[in-house]
Amino acid sequence: MLLTGSSNTLVQSFLQVLNSKFSMKDLGPLHHFLGIQVQSTTTGLHLSQTHYAYSILERAQMLECQPMPTPLVQKSVSTSVDTPVDDPSYFRVLVGSLQYLTLTRPDLSFSVNYVSQFMHSPHMSHLKYVRRILRYLKGTLDFGLSLTADTSLALSAFSDADWAGCQMTRRSTTGYCTFLGSNIVSWCAKKQTTVARSSTEAKYRAMAHAAAELTWLGYLLDDLRVPQRNPPILYGDNLSALYLTVNPVLHARSKHIALDYHYVRERVAQGVLITKHIPSTFQLADIFTKSMTKARLAQFRHKLCL
Repeated sequence: MLLTGSSNTLVQSFLQVLNSKFSMKDLGPLHHFLGIQVQSTTTGLHLSQTHYAYSILERAQMLECQPMPTPLVQKSVSTSVDTPVDDPSYFRVLVGSLQYLTLTRPDLSFSVNYVSQFMHSPHMSHLKYVRRILRYLKGTLDFGLSLTADTSLALSAFSDADWAGCQMTRRSTTGYCTFLGSNIVSWCAKKQTTVARSSTEAKYRAMAHAAAELTWLGYLLDDLRVPQRNPPILYGDNLSALYLTVNPVLHARSKHIALDYHYVRERVAQGVLITKHIPSTFQLADIFTKSMTKARLAQFRHKLCL
């Protein structure tokens, strides 16, 4: 259990109350929790999973592998003839371990989500993708999230979608990340459940997911007595999707996304959400929807507090 508060006196008194009811032991300042290493810095906290990542490489027998600059190639080539993996459980254990690693590694979210789609019937080409991720992990073992205390408490989010990015199903991938001030607090990379008929539809659905996440975070902050002075800002790079949030005239042309339309449109109309355009060059959510080049990945890692 982790306990924190703005008053050390209050925390100590609460610990005494707990000790009177339960058998507890105070382990002192936080340094390790559920596989996550927590290091205090002069500006805030640094969260990492170095030891956990090392154990994954050890399990895969890839401690001496050659590092790679990116977790996935930009364009994967699918072959019609592919050999199934001899031991599917080995593949599933590695992918499951990588899923937990994304708690402090948002740069791995898209690639891990991609290989997770083959858990039911993994093939050798899918195993090569996993090994590519592990080779990237070998070169970035010390990476983690740096959270700073000197920042505002304003909520914001970036959302994007890679339209028809899946070559097999032609479904789009939703990606978004939310920030509390300059600190990233949540992120997502997930394939959409239906095929989008246009890039506007795909990106609008991604905006709806990000808007729901912002709403939940707003309620959470209210429970923690951290009120939001201004509505959260949702950034998107598709002008047509942004026009849908403020222009009800376009509703008749988008009946097939009516549910997402009404949700986001209602939040904007109530003044509890602001949508803004951002150029694709600065769209941080791109890292959750597609493979990146080495230079672009390094740029986004820095902006994602890694």
